Amino acid sequence: MSSSFTYQFDTPAYKGTSTVPTGLFINGKFVEPVEKGTIEVLNPVNGKVITSVAAGTAADIDIAARAAKKAYKERWGLKVPGMQRGRMLNKLADLLQANADEFSALEALDVGKTFGVARNSDIPGSIAVLRYYAGWADKIQGKTIETNEKKLAYTRHEPIGVVGAIIPWNFPLTMLSWKIGPALAAGNAVILKPSELTPLTALRLCPLLVEAGFPDGVINIVNGYGSTAGQALSEHMTVDKIAFTGSTLTGRKIMEAAAKTNLKKVTLELGGKSPSVIFDDVDLEQTVKWVSHGIFMNHGQACTAGSRIFVQAGIYDKFLKAFTEHALSLKVGDPFARDTYQGPQVSQTQFERIMGYIKSGKEDGATVHIGGERHGNEGYFIQPTIFTECKPNMKIVQEEIFGPVAAVIRFTTEEEAVEQANDTLYGLACSVFTRDIDRAIRVAHSIEAGTAWINCHNSTELSVPFGGFKQSGIGRELGEYALEHYTNVKAVHVNIGHRL
Repeated sequence: MSSSFTYQFDTPAYKGTSTVPTGLFINGKFVEPVEKGTIEVLNPVNGKVITSVAAGTAADIDIAARAAKKAYKERWGLKVPGMQRGRMLNKLADLLQANADEFSALEALDVGKTFGVARNSDIPGSIAVLRYYAGWADKIQGKTIETNEKKLAYTRHEPIGVVGAIIPWNFPLTMLSWKIGPALAAGNAVILKPSELTPLTALRLCPLLVEAGFPDGVINIVNGYGSTAGQALSEHMTVDKIAFTGSTLTGRKIMEAAAKTNLKKVTLELGGKSPSVIFDDVDLEQTVKWVSHGIFMNHGQACTAGSRIFVQAGIYDKFLKAFTEHALSLKVGDPFARDTYQGPQVSQTQFERIMGYIKSGKEDGATVHIGGERHGNEGYFIQPTIFTECKPNMKIVQEEIFGPVAAVIRFTTEEEAVEQANDTLYGLACSVFTRDIDRAIRVAHSIEAGTAWINCHNSTELSVPFGGFKQSGIGRELGEYALEHYTNVKAVHVNIGHRL
């Protein structure tokens, strides 16, 4: 048996106790890692240690892979009807709903996001995704295909087998639901590696997986570092697919590992440098609110963050003034305070990375319009930052910052805006703001991105596919489209009386 830790919350937003197991969840129970290593989990508010969790390595991934394969072959996959798999997913959603406050508090503690955002967005969204794919579990179907009178031809959509899922630190439980929802609905077994920075909600979920009735070995949660556990998962010959959300650099390494081993299927949701294009006929008040949400939501720690803000010359001054006032109104501070909008960045490394980009912007000649500094003297807090006088070749315009840093850029014509919006290696998302619906659709179609929002930003729907163009990834998550990446299509030909 492995250990657990208990945390007492006594905050304005939530009061209660949470007990979280700290081991590796393999084959239906918590175990100690083979090499006995641990990872310290830090509180981003003050940099202090919250607890330590087990650190899995290649040996633990191997044990989990064998357990998952055995479970898939003997007590999961198509041996469990889709309706039954759906009931388990719905039961898990019920249990998560019953413990929503506790999970929200853990997410706020671990990630630094506000309790209110976790409680009103992250946790309800995760529950909704589980329920959505519970509904799909008995509706994954093939087709009967007409050929000739002497043959019956049909397709089966079969589970792939063992899926390795590697999730990031910015939306831990949300990303977990995006991975296990379609994987389990389709009948796959799963080995999930949470981020070493934010493992708490994934570990707390494990007892609920048992209570929901999932057979031992069907879902395994293995904490660990990307360079050890993540690499082992990507290389393991028993793992049939990797689903990854994270940086483009790591995505390349996962593709390389898959290619060099068993050519496992790979889906990647990677980085972004999303443009927001604002024309001069907009509803200014609403546009400012949406653009602010686009860049400052989750402290700028979102792959879809609208960090390049292109504003037409006719409204540039008015927009900048209103956007500045709105950004200055956002309270930075304690994630459990009811009026806090932005908590700390997730880690010292991320804090230093963002501050490095801010320094680069200054050195390259951009103007710090507001912000650009640390907030407070403790923890990983950064002021909401707006740069102006930005040039296309600047690092703050070209590279993903993953923090509360916006580059505001003036444009004149529609063609100029589209050209600048597409001047990026990434293609995850974009947004277009205008009252002219013809122009809105024309520009949205012209920008090279997997998601285009019109008069909104960071407004995903669980039934609508999500994924990127160019170096923002491969494949799609959410909606029916995601299920395609968790099944193999088998064609069956039945001879009816045709003799040679």
